[in-house]
Amino acid sequence: MGAAYTDLYMDQGADFGTTFDLVADDGTAINIAGYSFYSQIRKSYYSANATANLVVTITDASNGNTTISLNAANTANISPGKYVYDVKMVDTANTTTRILEGLMIVTPEVTR
Repeated sequence: MGAAYTDLYMDQGADFGTTFDLVADDGTAINIAGYSFYSQIRKSYYSANATANLVVTITDASNGNTTISLNAANTANISPGKYVYDVKMVDTANTTTRILEGLMIVTPEVTR
């Protein structure tokens, strides 16, 4: 399974969250019980430090449902602009796979 490419939009100073489902090539849900996930946002692929660590939550393991999120207090600290992100998963055999990647576009807040 190769990484899916999806651009995401995050509003500065607001709660961010999006869900995604992991499915096999035949369209069936992947049971992700026992898997772990991690995700970061960086200004570029070559940035030494992450801008933020996204929270990845398994919402329904047997159906492959997950959510990536960041609360308003954390998004308020991210400068508006374009970033890159990815989501990686580690399965029960300890194999790491990048499952999602793309641009994270942070739009500026007005009300503070």
